[in-house]
Amino acid sequence: MINNIALAGCGNVGTALLEILHEKKNELKEKYGFEYKVVLISDLMKGIVMDPEGLDLEKILNELHSRHSFGALAQAAGHFDELLDQSGATVLAECTPTNLKTGEPGLSHLRAALSRGISVTTTNKGPIAVAFDELCQLAEECGAKLSYEGVVMSGTPLIDMMKNGIAGCSVLGLEGILNGTTNFILTKMGEGATYADALAEATALGYAEADPSGDVEGWDAAVKVVILAKILFGKEIDVKDVTRIGITQVTPQQIAEARRGGFTIKLVAGIRFDSFGMHPYVMPKEIAATHPLAAINGATNAITVNTDNLGEITLVGPGAGRRETGQALLSDMIRMSR
Repeated sequence: MINNIALAGCGNVGTALLEILHEKKNELKEKYGFEYKVVLISDLMKGIVMDPEGLDLEKILNELHSRHSFGALAQAAGHFDELLDQSGATVLAECTPTNLKTGEPGLSHLRAALSRGISVTTTNKGPIAVAFDELCQLAEECGAKLSYEGVVMSGTPLIDMMKNGIAGCSVLGLEGILNGTTNFILTKMGEGATYADALAEATALGYAEADPSGDVEGWDAAVKVVILAKILFGKEIDVKDVTRIGITQVTPQQIAEARRGGFTIKLVAGIRFDSFGMHPYVMPKEIAATHPLAAINGATNAITVNTDNLGEITLVGPGAGRRETGQALLSDMIRMSR
């Protein structure tokens, strides 16, 4: 079966997905039987390109790389619902910017696709955080699939591991490094940099946004905890329910003192259980140098899952990056096509 792919959002991640699809077309068919054509690309800034017979990705990528737009290939705008109908899309890759308050515009894109029986993969945390149950129910009612591997650890397959790789295990708790920006900053501070200098370097490298508060104050990691609580444990919590402390008050002196005691300081996001219930948190913690999380430096993410049958399992991989996140969309589409 040919998968007709629509892409909503053609920024860094969307463009990386197009690059992968263009470069690996033959390989993906031979290895996975995954055949496809891209029939629609919609971007708020770049406009719209559509062809139900399949777009010429080489031409589109040339325009994106040279002009950062679709150039003369762009077509007249249309409502996203109508574009989905006209394009004949069977799967939507949604990677528009995240809005953690409303989930828009991604939420409307997901609703439009799922209600038409079009399967969806998304790296957008917003819709999953604010409307997870609704979207799952809509997918089931309309015979579509909903995948979201990239919303927590980019291309590192945490969700697939939890759903399939350790099926049969009971998860007793988890904690990890789920924000690459803060981990990069703490790593640099451990090497002697001040917080300000480490943040400036993170910004220059593209890890931190112009307004870094979402990362350094723990909001991004807290939203990921909310998503994990729902996906893994069926618990409905709000970001305000997450105990949250960022890294802005951590000093190089504290990091050095912890190191002398055999510890390292990391911004840890986790969920623990006790007789009083579930406790979600994001906070700087001293991690023993012997623990797998202590060796995670730079923008890398990692998570340690405590299970009944397998004990502790630690998964390490990139938690950000354009191509890494594009890979999450691709792996979701391959799984859904099966």
